[in-house]
Amino acid sequence: MRIYAVGGSVRDELLGRPVADRDWVVVGATPEEMVRRGFRPVGADFPVFLHPETHEEYALARTERKTAPGYKGFAFHASPEVTLEEDLRRRDLTINAIARAEDGTLVDPHDGAGDLRRGILRHVSEAFAEDPVRILRVARFAARFGFAVAPATLDLMRGMVEAGEADHLVPERVWQELARGLQEPRPERMLAVLRDCGALGRVLPEIDGLTAADGGALAAARLAAAAAHGLPVRFACLTLGLPPEAVATLCERVNAPGECRDLAALAARERAAVEGAGSLGPEALLQLLERTDAFRRPERLERLMDLCECDLKARGLARTVPRDRLRGAREAALGVDAAAIARDNPQSVPAAIHAARAARIAEVLQEE
Repeated sequence: MRIYAVGGSVRDELLGRPVADRDWVVVGATPEEMVRRGFRPVGADFPVFLHPETHEEYALARTERKTAPGYKGFAFHASPEVTLEEDLRRRDLTINAIARAEDGTLVDPHDGAGDLRRGILRHVSEAFAEDPVRILRVARFAARFGFAVAPATLDLMRGMVEAGEADHLVPERVWQELARGLQEPRPERMLAVLRDCGALGRVLPEIDGLTAADGGALAAARLAAAAAHGLPVRFACLTLGLPPEAVATLCERVNAPGECRDLAALAARERAAVEGAGSLGPEALLQLLERTDAFRRPERLERLMDLCECDLKARGLARTVPRDRLRGAREAALGVDAAAIARDNPQSVPAAIHAARAARIAEVLQEE
């Protein structure tokens, strides 16, 4: 039995990047032998085991065969006779098909180390075309490392899209890769790769249409400006310019989580008001705060202002979001004694509180 570190941990070590998790391949062993050694089986589709102490994953060397369209249409074969080279051959990219033996020796049959030095994302074999998720993974790795996609690999990805493989991607998997790509250092590279191979129009047609006019330049600038922010802001930056109904369709298409859906929908409705809040009067400011639910959920307003700041920066505009004005209006409105007003106006409580808040905001604005 021989054990090798494989995949991302070896790649990241060679790049000088920190390694969070390690994956291992075991050659020459059976499932029964792994269990005898104390490993705990966890793989549903093929033999994967957890180390009894480190709990890292150890997979038996395996081959795979395409049996149906989509990313789940595979049959796996694991046995002691499967070699390390056969296992590496089924992997997606050369940079992920490198192994390190227990004595530190690299096993690199596809020159993945060379592609790391050259900054190239290159497929290992024609079997790459059997799994449509790999299109998304290549785009995500481009966003992470800033690497170029090898021309032959890009051609292969285009062929996969034309053959309809991308149409078999399920929303959960699209969102998983999209979310990870948006949080990489250069998320605009993900968009560029997906556009270049034609996949953007298949998996994110709303975004494809949005970016058609300028080749994605504005979306890329917005994503770059959002680099310091979390996933909800980054995702909403991607949707800016879409009408509310298209945002809703996109979020449903990729099954986006609630906080991402909420911010994207809010931005579609309120971006112009927030960016122009410097010229809004007391009543309009109060209505904006109410529409954004800023009194109960101030974090939504903060995220929306972050998002609008990214938009203004991406469009090269000199003005900034009037954060102090919006925050000041909110604090002024919250300073109103709503309980006392409710006691004095039992027949018209909401209207009375609204009027008092607008009056208080007007007083604060006059003091500025």
